[in-house]
Amino acid sequence: MARLLIIDDEESLCQVLEIAFRRAGHQVETASNTEAARRKIDGRIYDVIVCDIRMPEATGIELLEHARSTRNPAAFVLITAVPTVSTAVDALNLGAYRYVVKTDRLIDELKVVIGRALEEQALREENTRLRSELLRAFSQANIVSRSHGMERVLEMVRNVAPAPSTVLILGESGVGKELVARAIHEASPRREKPFISINCGAFPETLLESELFGYCKGAFTGADSNKKGIIEAAHGGTLLLDEIGETSLNMQVKLLRALQERRVRPLGGNTDQAVDVRLIATTNRDLRKMVDEGEFREDFYYRVSVVTIQVPPLRERPEDIEPLARHFLQRFAAAIGKPLSDFEPEAMARLTACAWPGNVRQLEHAVEHAVAVSTPEDRIIRAGSLPVDVVAPPATPEAPLTIGAEGVDFEREIASIEKNYLAEALRVAGGVGTRAAELLHITYRSFRHYAKKYDL
Repeated sequence: MARLLIIDDEESLCQVLEIAFRRAGHQVETASNTEAARRKIDGRIYDVIVCDIRMPEATGIELLEHARSTRNPAAFVLITAVPTVSTAVDALNLGAYRYVVKTDRLIDELKVVIGRALEEQALREENTRLRSELLRAFSQANIVSRSHGMERVLEMVRNVAPAPSTVLILGESGVGKELVARAIHEASPRREKPFISINCGAFPETLLESELFGYCKGAFTGADSNKKGIIEAAHGGTLLLDEIGETSLNMQVKLLRALQERRVRPLGGNTDQAVDVRLIATTNRDLRKMVDEGEFREDFYYRVSVVTIQVPPLRERPEDIEPLARHFLQRFAAAIGKPLSDFEPEAMARLTACAWPGNVRQLEHAVEHAVAVSTPEDRIIRAGSLPVDVVAPPATPEAPLTIGAEGVDFEREIASIEKNYLAEALRVAGGVGTRAAELLHITYRSFRHYAKKYDL
């Protein structure tokens, strides 16, 4: 149901349109002169205003201008029995939604036009709602913390967000580096432009290059059409290079050139495209050490680390565990409609005692697991609902190493240990390779190497 205002000096037409649209389920008001029309426009918000162009004392164009001056958001549909091209152009230039000619099919045409106007309004409202939710989801306020370490991180976010400087975010896997990157973007002047993220460790070098820079038709086998790269797609906004430490030296050269010259050239192309992007990079590796070992270009390192933010691991900020756990509980319980509102003391004690090698991501997954396995009657999360790996089993004394007179096959023993760790990490990660790599604190590229080596 929509709120409609019909303005026409023919009262009989107003009555006919009012009856037709009331039957369609809309709220309808009418005005047969410009004074009454102005009062109604000033006094109420309408979804659609249907107005005759030729009115006594004022034209429909003038009423359209009046509605826009009062910031009335209604879609303005102008109708006329005497159409002219110049009038139609003026109407559309001033923001009229449609221009409809009075014929014997006027009611049917208006129903179509009004229906489309309402659909577009609903889409805009949904867009606005989703945008607001996104802003809330990635605002600084959504980074739940009580610790001094995270407060320093948030202070850095507030300070660097307005500047165009490149930011390098350091921290272990799962600490929330991407959330910090999004917070910087949403607090920056680029917030209305795209935020695009790519995991550099998830692509082979050739595929990563085509994803970043795009390609032209015929650049390689399978390139059947032109494709814009994500650097160009992020124009005006922010590009997040996640796990930048996984890029090859060759790729670092190409990225450095693109950042310095602010231009990209797609694969197979012969012209450059100007781009304006803010770069944010994240890594869980020691880039300075990689520079010293020749695994990361020094010039590229200084280019991406203009500002560096270190996100502390969860074990160094245990005061954040409880508020984070309650935050995740509220979110997951609401998502599946369970009446869970808190943790029993034993459950919270186990959460706060855990070392959380997987950091915030592991805590999030643990709470999601507990919510999922809780019964519909539960009002609190019980300790038994938590994953078995939340509290590490008591350490058992290691058996002393012994080497007999016959010696030991060192390579086989080490290989056996590596294979067992890989297999166990895969089990805990539910078969997800990237998650298993994080549990083992190795890169996904290294994990794939070992998995292939041991035929896992």
